[in-house]
Amino acid sequence: MGKYILSLDQGTTSSRAVLFDALGGVAGMGQREFTQIYPRPGFVEHDAVEILQTQLYAMRQAVHEAGITAEDIAAISITNQRETTVAWDSVTGIPVCNAIVWQCRRTAPICEWLKAEGLEDYIHETTGLIIDPYFSGTKMKWILDNVPRARELAEQHRLRFGTIDTWLVYSLTEGKSYVTDVSNASRTMLFDIRKLDWDEKMLDVLGVPRDALPQVVESSGVVGMCADSVFGREIPIAGIAGDQHAALFGQCCFERGMAKNTYGTGCFILMNTGEKPVFSDQGLITTVGWKIGGKVTYALEGSAFNAGSAIKWLRDELHLIQNPQEADLLAETVPDTGGAVFVPAFTGLGAPYWDMYARGALLGVTRGTSKAHLCRAVLESIAYESLDLFEAMEAGSGTKISELRVDGGASRSRFLMQYQSDILHCTVRQPVCLETTALGSAMLAGLAVGVWDSLDELSTIWKLGHEYQPQIEPGAAAPAVKRWRKAVERSMHWDTED
Repeated sequence: MGKYILSLDQGTTSSRAVLFDALGGVAGMGQREFTQIYPRPGFVEHDAVEILQTQLYAMRQAVHEAGITAEDIAAISITNQRETTVAWDSVTGIPVCNAIVWQCRRTAPICEWLKAEGLEDYIHETTGLIIDPYFSGTKMKWILDNVPRARELAEQHRLRFGTIDTWLVYSLTEGKSYVTDVSNASRTMLFDIRKLDWDEKMLDVLGVPRDALPQVVESSGVVGMCADSVFGREIPIAGIAGDQHAALFGQCCFERGMAKNTYGTGCFILMNTGEKPVFSDQGLITTVGWKIGGKVTYALEGSAFNAGSAIKWLRDELHLIQNPQEADLLAETVPDTGGAVFVPAFTGLGAPYWDMYARGALLGVTRGTSKAHLCRAVLESIAYESLDLFEAMEAGSGTKISELRVDGGASRSRFLMQYQSDILHCTVRQPVCLETTALGSAMLAGLAVGVWDSLDELSTIWKLGHEYQPQIEPGAAAPAVKRWRKAVERSMHWDTED
């Protein structure tokens, strides 16, 4: 048997593949960005075929970089951007429209309708979720209502819906496996997180046919074989988890009360809450963490939709920086933001505010505001978003978080991580391996095929890379936090007719 796990890390802006050895070390890596499609303000789409093509490229690049053959690969794992929804024809395998991305706000009217129908409590208690365009179920209804071909295929029992994990497994197995894991299913607004099955009432409310949905499987276990057309031999696909769940697993947060924050396109704090779902009145989501060997682990989650995407906005739209490192360097040239506050609500606000009509705001600007001030304000905004999630997490779980494990691209910013520790007044710990999302799914696959035997063995893989301790007195950041929350209030309900 091979000794490597090939982890497919399909994200919001790029498809990546990371090859891990049996010690959790990175042996090879591949990555390719793909097109972001914005047909209207607030609409975000991806071409699912382009996602598949870029993922195949990244897989082959990682294997080539490592200098190994397909015989050396024990299994393939998949972790993916969640909620993003693909619809395709089961006969041709061709998508009927562009994928609707998790950030997309087009289903806000459907969400308003669900609220008017009095379904908020039922949805929260059954699915663990809050009514918001973020989740997949309303995207499926929009496709059925607005894409004629989708409705026709549904009537012919040929329509297939899936999050990106389902689309990749289906494509890599040449249509032989049509599955999703419990973590991704729990993000659809169609899944009963206690019964671990599709909920008939929500299927009926949103008009989604059960036969258009995949079989729900455990997060660790062989679900199909990657076709030999990819690498010349069949390779088992043995681990699936949504990106944030995979990161929680990859950070080895196996004990109840352990928490991590991923600084990716958005910011996502997850806390392991054990074998029973914990519900919160703090605007947090109750979600399935993973299921292994019949045992389910649940989590509480706080989601901020835009974090690293704000740094990319500085680079790609405003052209103020050439790379993320430059934002760090500029931010460190000024002692503060000069009074400027930025709210990165490009596609609404997630937890704990849940305002789908909020929009980005830059306040407190003066003639003396420079690009250094703006860079610092953007980086600080990511820390403030995380503070809001952190405080809601502590209040919602009744658990004091003494240590926050961090990962994701923006966690490479030493300025941001130190500022985060300062305003949380908490230890922030960054592992040596920042590829925790890819590593988490690799761990799940490795457990399934015998590369690793237990969670205890996996825990030895986690190694501390850098630790940040608070460098300011408790309460010293209170005035800045107050300005942030005032700015958030100004950004809310912006994209309405009121």
